[in-house]
Amino acid sequence: MSASVHTAPELLGETPVTPALGAEPRDWLLLLKPRVISLVVFTGAVGLVTAPGHINPVLGAVAIFCIALGAGAAGALNMWYDRDIDALMKRTLARPIPAGKIEAGGALGYGIVLSIISVLLLAMATNLVAAGVLAFSIFYYAVIYTMWLKRRTPQNIVIGGGAGAFPAVIGAAAVTGHITALPVLLFAIVFFWTPPHFWSLSLFASIDYEKAGIPMLPVVKGAKHTRLNVLVYALLLLPLAVSPWPLGLTGPVYGLTALISSLVFVYYCWGVYADKQDAKGVSLTKDKPARAAFKYSILYLFILFLACAVDHLV
Repeated sequence: MSASVHTAPELLGETPVTPALGAEPRDWLLLLKPRVISLVVFTGAVGLVTAPGHINPVLGAVAIFCIALGAGAAGALNMWYDRDIDALMKRTLARPIPAGKIEAGGALGYGIVLSIISVLLLAMATNLVAAGVLAFSIFYYAVIYTMWLKRRTPQNIVIGGGAGAFPAVIGAAAVTGHITALPVLLFAIVFFWTPPHFWSLSLFASIDYEKAGIPMLPVVKGAKHTRLNVLVYALLLLPLAVSPWPLGLTGPVYGLTALISSLVFVYYCWGVYADKQDAKGVSLTKDKPARAAFKYSILYLFILFLACAVDHLV
């Protein structure tokens, strides 16, 4: 199928959603995608604490705040641009803009202002390298992924995986002023983790994506092809996740934890691949293996980064 091209509702002559009066602070917070921010803060903090060198604790806290603020700003820009498809999908229908709680123009201005503040503050508190990577990460998520890739290719998640992989690099650069090997490997781990994570989600949310015209892999290539790709990426991720240990960038605490948790992830993804389907490719188990793999994938990334931080401290 061909992907839909984004056009603002106003340009199509459609009546935009009238925002409810008096949006609450909670609505503006939800616009920042706080669940995503929690993971971004964690991975950014790991990049910061594992970096060689030292940073003043106050400046370190400011750096983490800027990473969170930048990620939230990118999330607001994403919600502004995707407001038309968010209104079509069950899992995004209650977001502030399609729910009529925040006006689209306000969300756009909010995202832009927070983006500028986060980058400038990080530059003043740490260095231009960290600020530059943060600025590029916001651009990558809001423009390259959201505006360019998401609606045009089933490989949107593969290429767009870089959007969520920057925080560790930013955290480390805030300390060192340059980009070092370990955060680059952490970037690569998140990059390869993203496809099996999101494709597992897309398997049980494919109806929503098809309704919104988003060319996610199960919509374009079918469930069977998607299940195979989930397993393939999990297998590729396994040696990559362990690699910091043999390369001497981490010790056995991280290495053994990464090996065991990655094998468990492969096990979950094998369950996705082996899930029984009917003639139309619909899961006979209601995609329980995909749901289980999606939930474990979040825990898995948390385990990897926590092990990396603990290994460094030990």
